[in-house]
Amino acid sequence: MNRRSLLIATGLTVAAPLLGRQALAQGAQITGAGATFPNPVYQKWAEAGKAATGITVNYQSVGSGAGINQIKNRTVDFGASDAPLTVAQLAEASLLQFPAVMGSLVPIVNIPGIENEQLKLTGALLAEIYLGKITKWNDAKITALNPGVALPNLAIAPAYRADGSGTTFVWVSYLAAVSPEWKEKVGVGTSVRFPAGTGARGNEGVAGTVKNIRGAIGYVENAYAITNKLVTTQLRNKAGEFVKPTQEAFIAAAANADWSVPGMAASLIDQQGATSWPIVSPTFILLPKNPADAERSRNVMKFFDWAFRNGAGLAQEMEYIPLPAKVQDAIRAAWAAEVKANGQPVWHG
Repeated sequence: MNRRSLLIATGLTVAAPLLGRQALAQGAQITGAGATFPNPVYQKWAEAGKAATGITVNYQSVGSGAGINQIKNRTVDFGASDAPLTVAQLAEASLLQFPAVMGSLVPIVNIPGIENEQLKLTGALLAEIYLGKITKWNDAKITALNPGVALPNLAIAPAYRADGSGTTFVWVSYLAAVSPEWKEKVGVGTSVRFPAGTGARGNEGVAGTVKNIRGAIGYVENAYAITNKLVTTQLRNKAGEFVKPTQEAFIAAAANADWSVPGMAASLIDQQGATSWPIVSPTFILLPKNPADAERSRNVMKFFDWAFRNGAGLAQEMEYIPLPAKVQDAIRAAWAAEVKANGQPVWHG
């Protein structure tokens, strides 16, 4: 069974986002909330790690914006966001930020007669579609890239995230990188005013919208496209090559990450390389530097340490990209420094 078959077998559907299991009375429990982008792999890690760590993880896939708000309000033990916080934002909220895994965004379409990975698009065309400037699938700019492909005279129905979303942050960061007009008129953020289209909540909502509307286009983390058997497209990368959304293309882009930036907020948008997929991103965990319950915070570290050591295979099966060993070690060093600074015994994995 290949990676895609394994991922489809997990049963992650657009109609029913997974929820964390309730804790056993005798076990530790940690709560988290935020990004929908990494939800499939976090749920798999939680399921597999419970027996090994004794920790039940209740993770709610509510979107990056909601996750940031919840950890700022200290209503969860950790927050999760695809959009990294700045050093100033981290300091203001007394938060520690670290990456957990890397994933990839893919355009998804619902066009009669178009098969998976058949349609070729560019970042500039995606920007024009979401700006409302290209409105039909048989527009001359699209057909010119796709000779021999029978594109219908069908209205394009863009779908986007209606909630505060790190996935949107990654998507519009890409559009701004390849389209000066997008950068000037719309910009970058977890929530922007899309000039065209219909909003939906979560990666699940966008996937469901595209699945149900003829002519629709949207953007989701690759796992959602695979589990819901949605049609993805090729994209032209920075090197001018059309690439398909494959694990190999994701890894090629991830290899260019610079983790030395503040907050470990590496950007993988539109990376160099003939085989690189242009929309790859880390996703981040936010931990309080002044936790109300230090033991629960230490259990968050223990869980993610287990995931780093043992969860790479699960991540790859679901077409996410594990962090390099040197990045994992840097994260552990940051944990140790924070635990020690709070006067707590340093936890060793």
